[in-house]
Amino acid sequence: MEAMNKRRDRHDIVAEILKTARGGKIKTHIMYKAKLSYSQINEYLNVLLTKGFLENMTIKRKRQTITMYRTTKKGIDFLDHLEFLNKLWTYQ
Repeated sequence: MEAMNKRRDRHDIVAEILKTARGGKIKTHIMYKAKLSYSQINEYLNVLLTKGFLENMTIKRKRQTITMYRTTKKGIDFLDHLEFLNKLWTYQ
């Protein structure tokens, strides 16, 4: 029950975005999965793209051009390191 009341920090939000985008996802899917508003997802995507944790790619579906976001090697390394730190933190 306590976990429901806990606020997420930036690392938790970034981790959720990077996990969701591993195989390549559209902005809307990432936004809903990470439970972010439109303005929040735009801020996070900008930062993650600039820092090299995400890459964007454009694909054609039927007659539409769609932008997809995919986690880079650097983003996967970040997730691995964060998981390691979380294990150290909770280890007793």
